[in-house]
Amino acid sequence: MEAKIKNIVNENSKEMIESLKSAVRINSVMDEKTATETMPFGKGVDDALRKTLEIAESLGFKTVYKDGYYGYAEVGEGEELIGILGHIDVVPVGDESNWKFPPFSATEEDGYIYGRGTQDDKGPTIAAMYAVKSLLEAGVTFSKRVRFIIGGDEENLWRCISKYTENGEEIPSMGFTPDSSFPVTNAEKSLVQFYLRGKGSKNLNLAISGALNAVPGEANYTGELADKLSDKLDELKFEYKKEENQVTVIGKRVHAASADKGINAIERLCKALYEIGVKDDVVRFVAELSDSVGSKILPNCIDDVSGILTLNLGELIINENESVLGYDSRIPVKYTIENFEDAIKEKSSEYNLEFEEFDRLKSLYVPADSDLIKTLVSVYEQETGLEGTPLSSGGATYAKALDNCVAFGAMFPFDEKTEHQENERINIKNLIKATEIYALAIYRLLCL
Repeated sequence: MEAKIKNIVNENSKEMIESLKSAVRINSVMDEKTATETMPFGKGVDDALRKTLEIAESLGFKTVYKDGYYGYAEVGEGEELIGILGHIDVVPVGDESNWKFPPFSATEEDGYIYGRGTQDDKGPTIAAMYAVKSLLEAGVTFSKRVRFIIGGDEENLWRCISKYTENGEEIPSMGFTPDSSFPVTNAEKSLVQFYLRGKGSKNLNLAISGALNAVPGEANYTGELADKLSDKLDELKFEYKKEENQVTVIGKRVHAASADKGINAIERLCKALYEIGVKDDVVRFVAELSDSVGSKILPNCIDDVSGILTLNLGELIINENESVLGYDSRIPVKYTIENFEDAIKEKSSEYNLEFEEFDRLKSLYVPADSDLIKTLVSVYEQETGLEGTPLSSGGATYAKALDNCVAFGAMFPFDEKTEHQENERINIKNLIKATEIYALAIYRLLCL
């Protein structure tokens, strides 16, 4: 049966790729300008949610659309419910001039599909749907139900999955989200996003904003300090571009969960401003204390299960009325959110900054000897020949929303991780292999 399932996955692969492209072509960045009571995250997100449910319905699922917040697609019979959680909202594209192809063109080249959402998370979600389609076509008996829960606000406040719970929807007994990396992630750090707020400035005006969960790749300054700033950036050997009185500091954009692997352009800008004499409270705080692992706020915050604390500065606003720093933090599972917040409150108060929590997500840990983990690992090892020891992650996936749920693929260890970056793309051959793994994993979960 497993060989038959894999053959069907490959027979359906061209159709799957076309479905993926149709979803990626929809700009589903949250847009408050087009948000309404029935489209709470904007028209693009709503269009993408409806399109994904349309694809699911064409594959044989029964679908439900819920007020623009979420939808779900289900097949099978029986009391037990397996959940597969995906999302169709995406982060902003950044500077489009840095993209090889337009970010919503779903351009195919050299075995890749380029576009925002190809890796995170439209591509993997649609792949998992086609995995279930392959089981249906292979004649597999669904003694349990499989439900895809599709959200529209994962990259922001998770209001979609919160609404799912508030509405009293059925909670799966086990499941996974195809929104990370293989083999399987059974430990996820807790997440806190927060703002530090201070007084305004008469001398400095900055408006650098973006997704808190992405390390900023650029930070712009415009003003009379441009020449001094560029000289200092040269001295610090920080990359930048200058045009008249505008300076753009260049960093390296990565997901905030891997903040220590990126280069934070806002932090570099503040360090240079501080060293040429700018002493505003927020600039001082960043220059003196802010780094990617919070080493001067909560030193040595690390554990043996999930690794080190990461701290990402994603937003800086300074004007006459206020100054604001926006952060994303990922806290090791053996530390509490309170451990971290107490430390940041103490330090920020020394700079006349007030702490304001924006969002929090609990940590996740599913033991490696559970039936769910053992099943997913066994399929991965069988199909790749690679070692499948469960991983820990700083990522905040939908797995946190449910008990007995983990992140499972769709990126392989040898894939280039481009989510939240310019030129996000997915390897078609590897995505088809991931689809085979999903199909066999769901098949075995149905047999538990």
